[in-house]
Amino acid sequence: MIASETIPQRLHKAIRRDRFLLLLVVPAIVYYVVFHYLPMYGVIIAFKQFSPAKGILASPWVGLKYFEQFFGSVYFGRVVRNTVLLSAYTLLFGFPVPIVFALILNELRRPGFKRVVQTISYLPHFISVVIVVGMVVNLFAMRGGIVNNVIEYFGGERINFLMDPRYFRSLYVGSEVWQTFGWNSIIYFAALAGIDADLYEAARIDGASRVRQMWHVSLPGVLPVTMILLIIALGNLMSVGFQKILLLYNPSTYSVADVIATYTYRRGILNFEYSFGAAVGLFNGVINMAVLLAMNKISRAVAQISLF
Repeated sequence: MIASETIPQRLHKAIRRDRFLLLLVVPAIVYYVVFHYLPMYGVIIAFKQFSPAKGILASPWVGLKYFEQFFGSVYFGRVVRNTVLLSAYTLLFGFPVPIVFALILNELRRPGFKRVVQTISYLPHFISVVIVVGMVVNLFAMRGGIVNNVIEYFGGERINFLMDPRYFRSLYVGSEVWQTFGWNSIIYFAALAGIDADLYEAARIDGASRVRQMWHVSLPGVLPVTMILLIIALGNLMSVGFQKILLLYNPSTYSVADVIATYTYRRGILNFEYSFGAAVGLFNGVINMAVLLAMNKISRAVAQISLF
């Protein structure tokens, strides 16, 4: 009778069999360990009065001092409100656009034209945030901006878009949607490509129009992917695009543009208050995790779709 293999023996055999595939995963594992897991040790400075000279371990404990400072700050309500609103607007206007774009483009019957449109839609993703902000400034500048030139040409008065708080959120959300919708649509194209062609054939036999096929076949086909991406997006609710806001905002728009990330940057980096910055960052991460877990549970209960 042949003795059954032990777990270590089976593991060794699997590693030998898939060793080349496992080698492909090593760089990703190293990246996450070095840049995501090891730095988590430094989060304890949120509970210490950190001094670079003393180091993390030797710095004195202060407990929840910096959390209390943040919650009691006159800017707490403003930065949390701006963070949630900017993230919510970006999600509200930006999340459906890639889905609609993929569904419409999927209905085209000219493969060459479809590939050209897809390629063009991907291009903004590869443009640096600095360049995108520069384009926004050139378009909406008070003097010399193309939009203001057009307004003045038709008899209107120039508008100071970049200095007026009323326009900041529209500029941010609009530029964000333009830059990301093409790239974000890739996963929906992949999901649409995986739908069984027989379902479309059956719908056509039943007399369904192109719109009905899209509604009853295409949309249900991408629903699982949509729900997963929505959960992930909601899990990043408190993580608004820091770089673009930092480049686009100015003191006159702080009232609507200052978010948790930019406030932390000014207090934690520019003012050398590292412990305060770590405390605010930890608060941000905890809120994101709580929202992610809540939405994952709701999605599992309502749609039987979840991350875990």
